[in-house]
Amino acid sequence: MGIDAMTLYRMGRKLYLRGIPVVPAVLRKAIHFLHGSYIPVEAEIGEGTQLGYGGMGIVIHKDARIGRHCLISHQVTIGGRSGLKDLPVIGDYVRIGAGAKILGNVRIGDFAVIGANAVVVRDVPAGTVVGGIPAREIRKDPDPLAAYEREMGLRPPVRRPEAVPSVPPPASAAQ
Repeated sequence: MGIDAMTLYRMGRKLYLRGIPVVPAVLRKAIHFLHGSYIPVEAEIGEGTQLGYGGMGIVIHKDARIGRHCLISHQVTIGGRSGLKDLPVIGDYVRIGAGAKILGNVRIGDFAVIGANAVVVRDVPAGTVVGGIPAREIRKDPDPLAAYEREMGLRPPVRRPEAVPSVPPPASAAQ
């Protein structure tokens, strides 16, 4: 098993955030050469996000934001449109099918599913399944968490609250 595009992206992102200038650019070129993808270190991609087939053919704009635990299939484009300044913002636990295009100032809600080869140019509410060109709503799940568990076969990881430092007992209670 080789190194996938997401592993190279994560290494480059850590170095980029530390202010190291050349190595992240070399890693971006390695991603392009090995996987045929453009995944810049400037893009914000949340923890646990996975790329299908190691990230083959994926194009992500440098200003796009992708949430946690998303699944992005191969040949997906996440980028801008001519004349529009803002870029896509993708929520948590979103699944994007092969060949889908998410373009322009678009907000994708948590637990949304983007069908294969869909072209998304409008916002997608949380828990909605969309498909087609342009993408239209196919179904809306009343309980997106249960649908995610049923379709993916696993429960989404729950963030543990930060540990609260213990408060020492008052001096009068210690006696």
